[in-house]
Amino acid sequence: MTPKLLRLGAARSPVVVIDDATGAAREIVRLAASLAPFPKARDNLYPGLRRMLGPADGDAFAYVERTLESLAPFIGGAFGFDSFTLSEASFSLVTAPPETLAPAQRAPHFDSVDPNYLAILHYLSDTPASGTAFYRHRATNVEEVGPGDLDRYVETARRENAEAGGYVCGSNKHYEQIGEVESKQDRIAIYRGCLLHSGTIPPELALSGDPARGRLTANIFVAGA
Repeated sequence: MTPKLLRLGAARSPVVVIDDATGAAREIVRLAASLAPFPKARDNLYPGLRRMLGPADGDAFAYVERTLESLAPFIGGAFGFDSFTLSEASFSLVTAPPETLAPAQRAPHFDSVDPNYLAILHYLSDTPASGTAFYRHRATNVEEVGPGDLDRYVETARRENAEAGGYVCGSNKHYEQIGEVESKQDRIAIYRGCLLHSGTIPPELALSGDPARGRLTANIFVAGA
């Protein structure tokens, strides 16, 4: 595995991109399919289905552990961590039609204001028109949401999001796209959860709850130290 570093605007944090990360994407899709149907995502704004993974899930959780072991040198090198712990992991499918999205789902989001909280996104389906885009909020100039930015960003974004419609795809009057990782089967993207980001969900993308047909990703979050 040879990682590539994507630099975003004025953001201090890199995005690490690794192709052919496991060599076993099809087998992992079959693992995900064996756990279907997935439940609707709860307690967050993910626009679709999410199957949380834990030790009781056998081979599926073993895949998460193997992946983290293989990524450890890249995580340590790019983000300066001596160690990290798993916060959560899931298989996820975007299924919400654009017209059903809540206001907060129509705009880029962040996962945490903690700069040591990393998202590891493993693209498992063959959906090249999709991906993950990163943004700068025009009104506040925020690219990474820290504790000091939280109140002013959320207050402004909440007001603006009421005007938005559908999934955000590219720059608009409130957000400037500053980078993108295109979806490619068995590609992994690693980035700080404080970066403003959004899945790229174009109108022509087929939304399916079937892991073998839909936009399937593994979403893994770790806390670094």
